[in-house]
Amino acid sequence: MTVEQLIKEKKGTIVDVRSAGEFSGGHVAGSRNIALQEIPAKIEELKSLEQPLILCCASGNRSGQATQYLSQHGFECYNGGSWMTVNYFQSQAV
Repeated sequence: MTVEQLIKEKKGTIVDVRSAGEFSGGHVAGSRNIALQEIPAKIEELKSLEQPLILCCASGNRSGQATQYLSQHGFECYNGGSWMTVNYFQSQAV
């Protein structure tokens, strides 16, 4: 299943790995903000979220790093890329 399909079908949890300051400047409605550098310390919190996790950031670089890390720790997760792309997909959801 693609990231677009997951978002349109409202499956999983969107996690924005940008800083709190970036997140407050705009984000996907309903997304959680856990900055990339906080992910190792927040593994237990992440385990409590509905999977798959759809990770996003500004460009897809940090969310790619987070996807790789979390995949190695047994999470079902996808790199959604830019939060604006994820936001667009969510706006298309019926």
